Amino acid sequence: MTLLGFLDYAGVAVFAATGALSASRKDLDVIGFLFLAAVTGIGGGTLRDVVLGSLPVFWVLDPGYILVCASVGVLVFFTAHLVESRYRLLIWLDAVGLAAYCVMGAAKGYAATGSPTVAIVTGTLTAACGGILRDIIAGEPSVLLRPEIYVTAALVGACVFTAATVFGLPLYAASTLGAATAFAIRGGALRFGWSFPRYNSRPGRAPDDVL
Repeated sequence: MTLLGFLDYAGVAVFAATGALSASRKDLDVIGFLFLAAVTGIGGGTLRDVVLGSLPVFWVLDPGYILVCASVGVLVFFTAHLVESRYRLLIWLDAVGLAAYCVMGAAKGYAATGSPTVAIVTGTLTAACGGILRDIIAGEPSVLLRPEIYVTAALVGACVFTAATVFGLPLYAASTLGAATAFAIRGGALRFGWSFPRYNSRPGRAPDDVL
């Protein structure tokens, strides 16, 4: 298996595990586990392929991705009770999946278009959208609404991978740099609470002042 192929399967498997962990927190049945594992595992990659016009999407061409999601869903169904803090495991696995998928998405975007800008966008979308879909469906607090950095980690990881590729670094080196950067930023955000300054709303002007 190629390095990008490994990252693709790893990203799907890890994100599928976070989806199944969300199902365990909601006390769903095994079908709920399978559904959330699949939506989370392939959601970001599906959006990426639709944006790039790569149809049929990747899991239609290779149903092995669906089998990976199903296997992970069943495994978590029988083992989730062994984990003391499932939400902590969920967010750290999400960080691993984000790191792998921002590189994979950027690589596919760059290969399809040759555009560094498109590569960065597809890398960010691929990494972030699976977790966003998971939280919406499971009714979890959205990763987008958490105070610490999330999407920025995927964006920077995709930027690092793309820049390294443009400057001619070997694939394994560019992939390692991109994934390590994304994980370091997201992991640091989880561990130390890194965040950007938040918007401070101010009272709107009275209608008479506007007119």
